[in-house]
Amino acid sequence: MAASAAPEHVERIVIENGSIATVDADDTEYASGHVVVAGNRIESVGAGRAPEGLANVVRRIDGTGHLVTPGLINTHHHFYQWITRGLATDHNLFDWLVALYPTWARIDEPMVRAAAQGSLAMMARGGVTTAMDHHYVYPRGSGDLSGAIIGAARDMGVRFTLARGSMDRSVKDGGLPPDFAVETLEGALAGTEATIDAHHDASFDAMTQVAAAPCSPFSISTELLRQGAELARRKGVRMHTHGSETVEEEKFCHELFGMGPTDYFESTGWLGEDVWMAHCVHMNDSDIAAFARTGTGVAHCPSSNARLAAGIARVPDMLAAGVPVGLGVDGTASNESGELHTELRNALLINRLGAHREKALNARQALRLGTYGGAQVLGRAGQIGSLEPGKLADLVLWKLDTLAHASIADPVTALVFGAAAPVTLSLVNGRPVVEDNHLITADEDAIARATREEARRLARIAAGA
Repeated sequence: MAASAAPEHVERIVIENGSIATVDADDTEYASGHVVVAGNRIESVGAGRAPEGLANVVRRIDGTGHLVTPGLINTHHHFYQWITRGLATDHNLFDWLVALYPTWARIDEPMVRAAAQGSLAMMARGGVTTAMDHHYVYPRGSGDLSGAIIGAARDMGVRFTLARGSMDRSVKDGGLPPDFAVETLEGALAGTEATIDAHHDASFDAMTQVAAAPCSPFSISTELLRQGAELARRKGVRMHTHGSETVEEEKFCHELFGMGPTDYFESTGWLGEDVWMAHCVHMNDSDIAAFARTGTGVAHCPSSNARLAAGIARVPDMLAAGVPVGLGVDGTASNESGELHTELRNALLINRLGAHREKALNARQALRLGTYGGAQVLGRAGQIGSLEPGKLADLVLWKLDTLAHASIADPVTALVFGAAAPVTLSLVNGRPVVEDNHLITADEDAIARATREEARRLARIAAGA
C-alpha cells in the first residue's frame, strides 16, 4: 500500500519480516511484509522490507514468526462487573440480574475504578487497543463513576468509548433494579449530557468518546429512550443499548408495548447508522432487514450469550444482509475471562452450531468482526480497524512461533482457531501498551490486589445491607 506523507521529523517505528493481515476492503495479506508507523499514524504497509532511507527510525522490530493485525476493538462491556465474577453461574439472564442487582446497587467510585482497571488490563494484554464500557448503574451518592472509568482508560493508554448508561425503571415500576440504584428521567438525561460535555472528543485521533446508552427495555422508560435519542443526536454522539437478548425480553416487549423489541426501538428513534445494540440474539428476518435498512450495528457477545443460555445470534445472516457487526466481551460477571481475543474463536465455533453449520464463519471473517467490524459499530471505520496508510497506529504483533501454534501453517487460522497467542507488542496511537505479553502502562499485580480488595469490600457491604 502506498505510503502516506509524514513530516521528516516524526519518529518512526518499523516492523519487518512478519506476516500481515491488513483487514482492508480487499483482505490484503502479506506472507512477509512491513508496517511503518510515523507518529500516531500508519505510514506504509506492504510486502518485503520497509523502504530504505527512512528518517528518525527509533525502533526496528523483527516480526519473524509473528502476525501483525489491527488492534482488537471491543464493542460491549460492563467494567464494574469485574468485582462480581464467578457469581450466579447457573442462571439465565433475568434470574442472574435479580441475583446480582442488590450487590451492584452498592458500588462506589473506588470499586468502579478498580474494576475498570481490571477489565481494561485483561483486554489490553490480550490485544485490545480500543475498549468500550456500557456503565448504567449510578447509585445515589456513589461518586463520579464516569470520571473514574474514563480516568482508568486514560491511564492504561487505550482508546476508549464510554457508553454513559442509565436506568429509570426500578422494582416499584415493574423493572429489575432496586429503587435506589436507578436515576430519575431528568437525572439520567442531565448526567448523560454532562458526561458528553466534559469528556467527548470528536477529533480524528480521539482517545475518549462518549455515547448515550439507556440500559435495556426492561429497565428504562419509553421517555428515556425517546429523549435519550434526541439528546444524542443534538450532541452528535452515538447511541447504544441492549436489544433482543433473550426470549423473555421479547415476551416483555410484546406484553408491555404490543410489539417486538426491534419495532419498539424503531418507534422510539433507536434505529440508525448512529446506533449499535448488544447481543441481538433473537432476531427474525424482518428485524435483520430493519437493521440492514437503517445501518444499525450489533455487538456480538458469544461467550456471554452461551454463559447465560441466551442463544445463538444469527451473525451470518446479519453479515449477508449488510448489518455492521463487531465483537464484545460483555460484563465479566457473564464472561469471566474478560478477554476479547477468545471471542474471535468463540464467535466462529458457536455460530457453526447454528443453521449454517461449517459455512457460518471462517477465520478471516472472525478476525474482521474483532477489528474492522468493531470500528464500524463504534463509528470509527475511517480511523481504526484496518492497517492502511493514514489510519491511526493501533496494531498488535502476535507471536505464533511457539509450541501452541507451531504446526499451523496459516497465521490467521493459527490466531483464530488456535490457543490464545502471546502479544509481543501492542501499539495504541503509535505508543506501546503491551511488550512481551505484559502491560507496560500499568502494574498488573497491583491491579489484581486492588480488585480483590474491592470485591471483598463490596461483598461485605452487600451482605450487611
